[in-house]
Amino acid sequence: MKAREEKLKQIISWAEGNPDLRAVLLTSSLVNPYAPVDDFSDLDIELVFENMNEYENDKKWIDLFGKPISMIEENETYFDGKHAMKMVLYTDHVKVDFKLYHKLEFLKEIAEETLPEDWDVGYKVLVDKDDLTKNMKPPTYQSIMIRKPTEQGFQQLMNDFWWDTTYVAKCLKRGDLFYAKFMSENVIRTDYLVPLIEWYIAANSDWKDITANKHGRLFKKYLSAELWIKAEATFAGSSIEDNWNALYAAADLVHELGTALAKKLNFRYPQKLEDDIRNYLDEVKSMP
Repeated sequence: MKAREEKLKQIISWAEGNPDLRAVLLTSSLVNPYAPVDDFSDLDIELVFENMNEYENDKKWIDLFGKPISMIEENETYFDGKHAMKMVLYTDHVKVDFKLYHKLEFLKEIAEETLPEDWDVGYKVLVDKDDLTKNMKPPTYQSIMIRKPTEQGFQQLMNDFWWDTTYVAKCLKRGDLFYAKFMSENVIRTDYLVPLIEWYIAANSDWKDITANKHGRLFKKYLSAELWIKAEATFAGSSIEDNWNALYAAADLVHELGTALAKKLNFRYPQKLEDDIRNYLDEVKSMP
């Protein structure tokens, strides 16, 4: 994206000529070899200041790189005094997440035994006037890799999934769409479907380093066309019937992936629990 490249050049030029700034880093997807990148990818910029108070409080410098549409600010208090954030969307559609560091806090993070996740997923030093980054450890990318579950973790996920389907069923029978959507999307999809699909993908790759990126962004890349269709079926519109269909689709997908994963890992699959919960779902759905 040309606008993003131009903005990055502007930021580097400004930093090089600004005596208050001592270092600049680019982080996140643009320097992560495992992340998908497109025209909507953000610029994640870390700015290291001798004293950042002026830049935290006075936002005029934000306008040097374009006209903002909107901005979200998070101050040092939010981050235990380590840094502040200015997340800016500009009129040219480029979004820049500026992370502001005090030099001393930046050096403290470098001295930590392990890299913070923001750096472990990839970083590139753009400006370093004082050799502040010379002792930075290289990224390992391990924080984003899918890890093999323990049997306890697998059983907990299965138990929680089947338990929480009952809440969706009750909500749908009541016609309580908002609560049903909260349970199906915020809880079931995020807490159970996403990690289960991740485990399935990693198991099929023999648990080698693999990531599906945030919230399943790369699921379509790794799932078969047939499984992707089944995953799509777990999404529903606003009608109660659509949401019943999506609930059953989620149950079918969890059964298919869960039994396959249990077999690969030599875990027990809770078939009786599934059978009992499915009977409950059917009974609730058929109530007058």
